[in-house]
Amino acid sequence: MPDRDISATMTSAAKAPRTERGRKTLRLLLDAAAAEFGEKGFHESSVVSITQRAGVALGSFYTYFDSKDSLFHALVQDMSAMVGTVGASAVRGIDGTLAGERAVLTEFITFARAHTELYRIIDEAEFVDPASYRAHYNNAAKRIQARLEAGAATGELRNDVGEVHAWALMGMNVFLGMRYGVWSDDRNSSEIADIISDMLANGLRP
Repeated sequence: MPDRDISATMTSAAKAPRTERGRKTLRLLLDAAAAEFGEKGFHESSVVSITQRAGVALGSFYTYFDSKDSLFHALVQDMSAMVGTVGASAVRGIDGTLAGERAVLTEFITFARAHTELYRIIDEAEFVDPASYRAHYNNAAKRIQARLEAGAATGELRNDVGEVHAWALMGMNVFLGMRYGVWSDDRNSSEIADIISDMLANGLRP
């Protein structure tokens, strides 16, 4: 995972580090947990295996987390925040809502290819950490809805766009990321985004 400010993901599930060394240690634990949970799943992973993968002493784990459950909770929120960062970075400097959504999809597929563990971890969160699972999708939909409503305000999009449209667009992006990011990378992400951008602009009628 790319480096970023660990403080952006701090919740009650993790104890915030006070030093730069502490932030790096916490980042190592989160990255190791992503790899471990992504490969083995929550129930087959252990705190010991995660700390070994991170190259961190077992005692250091408990400096930041009370349990494997609290680590998983923090990880889901961390990965969810990363997805939000990908979208925000993609639309920065892009003129137009549809062009922005094309950029978001392109970057999300690229991100999914680099972080295939995302899907397994988020899927497991439905049962291991339902609140974070719902928050992940609710927050993503709200970000999309805000972008669509901004497009409506400028006249680029129809003025009745809202929550249903946002959830539909999010669902499409999630499954495109799964098919062309996780299952296979047999098509260029920009090509896929072009197809979807055309569909959003022109519909499916001949």
